[in-house]
Amino acid sequence: MDSQVNRRVFFKTTALAGLGMLILENSRSTYSYEANERLNVALIGVGGRGRWFVGTIPKLGTNVVAMCDVNDRKAELSFKEIPQAKRFGDFRKMLDEMSKDIDAVVVATPDHTHAVAIAAAIRAGKGVYCEKPLTHNIKEARTLRELAAKYKVATQMGNQGTSSEAFRRAVELVQAGVIGDVREVHAWNTGGGPGDRPIPTDKHPVPEYLHWDLWLGPAKYRPYNSRWLNWHGWRDFGTGQLGNWASHTMNLPFKALRLDTLWNRQSGSSAQNLVRLEPEVSGVHKHAFPKWEIIRYDFSARGDMPPMRINWYNGSGQAPGPRDMIEQMMRRRLDWGDAGAKKWQDHAGCLLVGSKGMIHSTGHNMSFTLLPADKFRDFQGPPRTLPRSRGHELEWLQACRGGPAAMSNFDYADPLAEFVLLGNVATFVGETIEFDPLEMKVVNNTQANAALEREYRQGWSL
Repeated sequence: MDSQVNRRVFFKTTALAGLGMLILENSRSTYSYEANERLNVALIGVGGRGRWFVGTIPKLGTNVVAMCDVNDRKAELSFKEIPQAKRFGDFRKMLDEMSKDIDAVVVATPDHTHAVAIAAAIRAGKGVYCEKPLTHNIKEARTLRELAAKYKVATQMGNQGTSSEAFRRAVELVQAGVIGDVREVHAWNTGGGPGDRPIPTDKHPVPEYLHWDLWLGPAKYRPYNSRWLNWHGWRDFGTGQLGNWASHTMNLPFKALRLDTLWNRQSGSSAQNLVRLEPEVSGVHKHAFPKWEIIRYDFSARGDMPPMRINWYNGSGQAPGPRDMIEQMMRRRLDWGDAGAKKWQDHAGCLLVGSKGMIHSTGHNMSFTLLPADKFRDFQGPPRTLPRSRGHELEWLQACRGGPAAMSNFDYADPLAEFVLLGNVATFVGETIEFDPLEMKVVNNTQANAALEREYRQGWSL
């Protein structure tokens, strides 16, 4: 068995799918549909990450019929690339005016407006694809899962590594017991957060190309200041590296170790399913994310899988200790711009430590290596059991047409989102918290429990 599957293979496969050169097994190919059967898709957020979907979605047997963005300058190029699509600044107006002409919606806005856009699309009966993280907070994620089930729409979160061969093969190997019992996982990202920083108080003129009130969405109103647009580091708008990266990097252990089952009532009682988080941070800041953080997640047993711990290291160049320890286990230097090819190839990663071996996965879960390498050199592995994907977006579009549910549909993406976002709750209070995933409640800290949701501005709701 190839113990390493690289990004190049995944992206080549995705590109071929985009060109209509792959046939899906046991179903009609997306590209076999007649022109009048093409899905009509609306894109919400097309100036940043949304640029990817402007180029990709039209190649996958769809018509892009509407595009929405609150920043006319950033969206200008996207609007020009699909001139036939109707343009909007407010997704609510778009859904009101064009609901009959839209089959599915892609959301790629800043984190704090994901949930309101998704909820509106689901209530209109549209399939939804949303970039990671699924939502800004835990209550939003739970609500979207419930809405998707109620309205029976096809959903997918944009953690694209889920559709890679590497991810699905690694899940199979772990669940087949190839690396034995896993009681310890180490996941890291070198990025860190901004640390404490002053809240902008100066009032800047609102640029004519920016719809500031719509950009704020459900967040508390404040006068415009250009520093708010650097939103990733602000708790009011972003989700830090846990939302931005852990949605990818910790996806593999979450799926492979069946941690998502703790969110299902069939798995046990609330007392059995408690998730414990112990944070260690550079500082506790109410408005921004710490420069570095170490979060220890403790989970109970799942079926025949033992209790285990996931260690998350963010700002790893500054966080105490993890690099030397991980390098010793992997028997090589990590490339953080100062080793190997010096291309930051290991800036994010995950190491699952089992009783019989280890799996190292890269930041997006698009490649993995079985360790120690000499033990697994000629290893073939168990049979493949999971369905293979022709592409993350294509998998969702097939679900929109009545095919099988996408693997990162909201039934799975909600528990994953709650799992990573719990880390932000722990660093917000700076104390150990215990979370009941069945009741969606922090049982030992009222301040942390209140931080599972936010108060919405008038005019905005789920």
